[in-house]
Amino acid sequence: MKIRLVFLGKTRDPRLRALIEEYRKRIRRFTPIEILEPRAAEPERLAQDGLLVLLDPAGKELASEELARWLNRQQASGQRTLTFVLGEAEGFSQPARRSAHLLLSLSKLTFPHELARLVLVEQLYRAFASLHGHPYPK
Repeated sequence: MKIRLVFLGKTRDPRLRALIEEYRKRIRRFTPIEILEPRAAEPERLAQDGLLVLLDPAGKELASEELARWLNRQQASGQRTLTFVLGEAEGFSQPARRSAHLLLSLSKLTFPHELARLVLVEQLYRAFASLHGHPYPK
């Protein structure tokens, strides 16, 4: 199963960009992953080859263990691609939200978008490490 992360706009902070890249490399040990940073995207078109997950403050909150189990179910069901989209501050249009297979919230807290990118990629790494029996600091 391939993971595609779509972050609208560039990650400008070089420290965050370096940390995101580090987690991308770690995830790559478990599954193919790509990070795209387009200026704009139509999320509903991204769901054509797999599941579409939109990061949304009103979405479902999952504990780290729940996210790992969800990823495991997707992998076991033969999903080819999981696309996670983190959009702009204005959020997603209603058509985009309706096209998503899952609206996911990282927290009830509000994060700057660049920090939310790091939180997402770290949680994905944590999930894959757990699924593959690798210890991860709590």
